[in-house]
Amino acid sequence: MNAKLVKELREKTGCGMMDCKNALVETGDNIEKAVEILREKGLAKTAKKTGRIAAEGVVQSYIHMGGKIGVLVEVNCETDFVAKTDEFKQFARDIAMHIAASNPKYLCEGDVPEEEVNHEREILKIQALNEGKPEKIVEKMVDGRIKKFFKEICLLDQPYVKDPERTIEELVKEQIMKIGENVKIRRFARFQMGEGLEKKEENFAEEVAKQMGN
Repeated sequence: MNAKLVKELREKTGCGMMDCKNALVETGDNIEKAVEILREKGLAKTAKKTGRIAAEGVVQSYIHMGGKIGVLVEVNCETDFVAKTDEFKQFARDIAMHIAASNPKYLCEGDVPEEEVNHEREILKIQALNEGKPEKIVEKMVDGRIKKFFKEICLLDQPYVKDPERTIEELVKEQIMKIGENVKIRRFARFQMGEGLEKKEENFAEEVAKQMGN
């Protein structure tokens, strides 16, 4: 994949990196056709909205039955009118429930400390070499496994618990298209009863996922 083309397409459309990569793959690196595809999907239009200021919103809470897990999440939009709608509040609650179930450490890839990424890369490289993989393909393997690493720890990259075919980032984009305003998950905090203390291990995240219908 040509990084310069991805950068150019992002500047032209304002779309996310993965959307741009997928469009370029689909069009054989034809940037004009890639722009058309992103516009047809409504992603370019959505991307323009993501540049607008979102200073309203809600702080939504979710407490797992029995008080074992608690989540606070701030979800922003552009107007107080939208923030007060039941639909927006439900969206924020769905995000809070997902956080309870999936336990992300960071909001997005950019929040992961560089030293943590480098450390993980070293571990993955050693694993691949120990598996007997040729050195010339190890880097590509590590790149693929790093993506999986981000999906595990970054909220926006995680598959949505209620519908694993969609990521949380895609869910946010759908919400933007639906309400016509910029929507951002700004920050979150997750608390698990007894976390860090020695106690009988219980899979509370699995319980939350089951409660959400999975």
